[in-house]
Amino acid sequence: MPNSPLRILQVLRAPIGGLFRHVADLSKALAERGHQVGLVVDGSLTDARTDILLADLQPHLSLGIHKLPMARVLGMSDVTTPIRLKRLAKSLNIEVLHGHGAKGGFNARLGRPRNCVVFYTPHGGVLHFDQTKLPGKIFRQIEGLLLRRTDGIIFESTFAQKEYVAQIAQPDCPAPVIHNGLADPEFIPIKAQKDAKDFAYIGELRGLKGVAYLLNALVGTSAPDGRPASLVMAGDGPMRTEIEELVVSLGLTGRVELVGVRPAREVLAKGRCLVVPSLKESLPYVVLEASAASRPVIATQVGGIHEIFGPTASALIRPADENALRKSMQAFLDDEAAAKKEAKARLAHVRTTFSLLRMTDEIETLYKRVLENS
Repeated sequence: MPNSPLRILQVLRAPIGGLFRHVADLSKALAERGHQVGLVVDGSLTDARTDILLADLQPHLSLGIHKLPMARVLGMSDVTTPIRLKRLAKSLNIEVLHGHGAKGGFNARLGRPRNCVVFYTPHGGVLHFDQTKLPGKIFRQIEGLLLRRTDGIIFESTFAQKEYVAQIAQPDCPAPVIHNGLADPEFIPIKAQKDAKDFAYIGELRGLKGVAYLLNALVGTSAPDGRPASLVMAGDGPMRTEIEELVVSLGLTGRVELVGVRPAREVLAKGRCLVVPSLKESLPYVVLEASAASRPVIATQVGGIHEIFGPTASALIRPADENALRKSMQAFLDDEAAAKKEAKARLAHVRTTFSLLRMTDEIETLYKRVLENS
């Protein structure tokens, strides 16, 4: 068993964001080690970018890509998809079923067949739902019930582990923290372009990302020579139109450039400092990527970001605090050299803590250990 290849099925809803990045990196790394890997995603998500992402991953998935309906919140697919997933796993002789995110974890655990172990990585997921509202209460109750069908939980941050215990329960299965990791090429430094904006934002355009606070904070910030500060924003989401309107209403036209969904390293070269104004997070890849590329970062004290910042965690600011964000942005403009020094200290921490090789080693070892003990 220890040296034999495994048959693994990774389950998630939407192939977007950091969750998909994690699944894609893990799947490729496991395939390179000789394991047979397949992917299950929501079949209702079809657009050009999703198709490109899945096509890029396809050559590494010897067990194929399978599309099953997965409602974002609640729907009939919550009844039918676990049944279909169970049939699929049986037909593929799956040994390891790994659900990612709230819906991926829900379907993987309800759809587990016999002679198969099931793992779950929250990626924030249910922990981000408002605990005071009905959907949040329902999802937490379901999560507690699903624990008995879980052979292992992999937390991507210590923060996520602590929140899970506080909001759901203490797992009685193996539940280690295994941080997300980066590949060696991602540690190649990125230098800002000559025409780079002062700041860059990379992420979804939605409320939890704190984008409105960023735009409001940008107002009034300026370089030492009096030039108004500028911002490049990459990403898309439900607030796209609202953000465009806010740029105009705040008088930021000409200072803010929206470039759509673009690769992170490309956008990091378009801005001299990354700003992450999130209200909630788990362990955001964009902070890892910027830190590995030696870029200055301004971020909020949410989720596991302090685990990435390590020795520079005191620089993190309160979320939803426009004045604190503006102050940090102005400090960067006034003393960029100090920001670069801080980035150098953070790089040393990230290099030793967030490795793709280490991440894959630990997850692979956990898969095999739980299988051996099942």
